[in-house]
Amino acid sequence: MNRAERLASGKGPVERRRVAASQGEGTVGRFTPYVLKSLWRHRARTMLTVSGLAVALSVFCFVGAVQRALRQLTASDDASRVLIVFQENRFCPASSRLPLDYADRIRQIPGVDDVMPVQVWTNNCRLSLDAIVFHGVPASQLPATRALRLVAGDWEAFHARRDAALVGQAVASRRALSIGDTFTIGDMTVHVAGVFRSSDVAEESLIYTHLEFLQFKRGADAAGLVTQHEVHLEDATDPDTVAREIDQALRSGPVATTTRPRSAFQASTLADLVDLVRFARWLGLACLGLVLSIVGTTTVMGVQDRVREHAILQTLGLRPGHVFRLIVAECLILSLVGGTCGTGLALAVLATGGLAIGAEGVTLAFLPSWHLAALGLSVSLGMGLVAGVLPAWQAARAPIVASLHWS
Repeated sequence: MNRAERLASGKGPVERRRVAASQGEGTVGRFTPYVLKSLWRHRARTMLTVSGLAVALSVFCFVGAVQRALRQLTASDDASRVLIVFQENRFCPASSRLPLDYADRIRQIPGVDDVMPVQVWTNNCRLSLDAIVFHGVPASQLPATRALRLVAGDWEAFHARRDAALVGQAVASRRALSIGDTFTIGDMTVHVAGVFRSSDVAEESLIYTHLEFLQFKRGADAAGLVTQHEVHLEDATDPDTVAREIDQALRSGPVATTTRPRSAFQASTLADLVDLVRFARWLGLACLGLVLSIVGTTTVMGVQDRVREHAILQTLGLRPGHVFRLIVAECLILSLVGGTCGTGLALAVLATGGLAIGAEGVTLAFLPSWHLAALGLSVSLGMGLVAGVLPAWQAARAPIVASLHWS
């Protein structure tokens, strides 16, 4: 028996209150071994609770990663300053065929800074978790229009071969590609000349090749044709005005066009996926409800198992507020351990899996972030606190005499 217990057992109510008050706000800290032993005493229940929390938080983090990736893809400032010229009433890149010389006509429109023709090839135009998207661009324009940082290889190797390719880090991780490898998918074969990272995480799911390589790879009828033109605007230029002028100027050409800001183009391309992501929010809310249910159920069971213990603690000098904090502390420990395991698992899979969804040549990459880690831990602690308040309040208000006779 420690000093506080001896004093409480040998003195009257006034002395017991004085001892309890002397413990003050450090009650939870002093009783940390007691809290941990209480959890370990029912370790099967504790482990099941932690594993359930880990699964729920993992799913929640995956949903958060999808939503964050979609926001970054469609809401970046750069995406609104770049226009995409696409063939009218076409969707999949394989169906859009614009004349290459449209680039010269677009450059003459006021407000246009530069135009880069892009040939797009994808192995699957439908929604896919393993879409491989090639972008064929003029090699001279690629460094100026893309913020690429080579982590392996060099630009000279890319310029030296017509079939050379720069592979995004996400694709390289997913397909285990390195410098010097030959990568083949369908009838497309390229030589890996470099692996890059980008400030735009979606680009790390792309493969860049020479424009002429993709044009002739599609067949002789693709010579002089591209999938789309990427228009970079001057500062203080209204994107909508320039888009209308481009479509009007090209209306007399052999192929009609639809021009939109890149953010709007990507949002339209991923329209079905956007609806799916919106639905996934309900899955995230369901995960929060599951966390609340798991922690709350475990806490109620623990409180019922220790009704007499809590009464004895109060006879030894602990006030009801101290019992309340001890139970809430158990909930927070469970939530923190389960949330850390689940969030860590999700971040590890996102970091090493190279996960991405592609549709119609546009990719959506899922990557870990400190924001996602903080969100997962904050949610787990918040749900643990909410779940523990009611059982802790009931335990703190339970009559001591009735609790001592609890069986």
